[in-house]
Amino acid sequence: MTTVTCWGHACVRLERAGARLVIDPGTYSDLSVLDTADAVLVTHEHPDHVAVEQLRDALATRSHLEVWAPTAVVERLDALGIAPGRVHAVRSGDAFTAAGFAVVVVGEWHEVVHADVPRVANVAYLVDGAVLHPGDSFTLPPATTGVDVLLAPVGGPWLRLAEVIDYVRAVRPHIVVPIHDASLSAIGTATSDRLVASLGGSGEYRRLGPGDELTLG
Repeated sequence: MTTVTCWGHACVRLERAGARLVIDPGTYSDLSVLDTADAVLVTHEHPDHVAVEQLRDALATRSHLEVWAPTAVVERLDALGIAPGRVHAVRSGDAFTAAGFAVVVVGEWHEVVHADVPRVANVAYLVDGAVLHPGDSFTLPPATTGVDVLLAPVGGPWLRLAEVIDYVRAVRPHIVVPIHDASLSAIGTATSDRLVASLGGSGEYRRLGPGDELTLG
């Protein structure tokens, strides 16, 4: 069985048989998640999705830890002196195994924040054909894939809730777990939960608080 836990904002950990895969450990997250990580996936270079120095420290103290990320993140880690072979650049279409989980990379770009803000590379990760983390995008999974859990961003300067609802409808997951919500007040969180849960059409909308677990399989 696989358990999914949220560690604040966009950071999620998947755990199975003692192996731990962490996605997007950024500056708004509880970075103690890196203390026991076996592999890390990063969707893009923004600091709320990757705390570069703390990830460097985790690589230094956990000799088996490996990281997969877009080229811009890899270059920043390389500049900090990470040993070759432990940080891997990814792009859409790549497939690999991380901490025993099968990972497929899809998507290319961060959603538009504003016409005056340059777009950065952003990949989504489909884990075990079941869990989709899109980073800051509305990237769809491969057409033949049925997603069990969509980690759906619900707050940020680049999205509207109407777009989130349409995204959930397009993916058609069994379960929606909201993420990317550090910028929301309690009122904003309640509003996003109510609208996406009632209009998205997923089988279940499941907000995970600190320490809450979602078990798959």
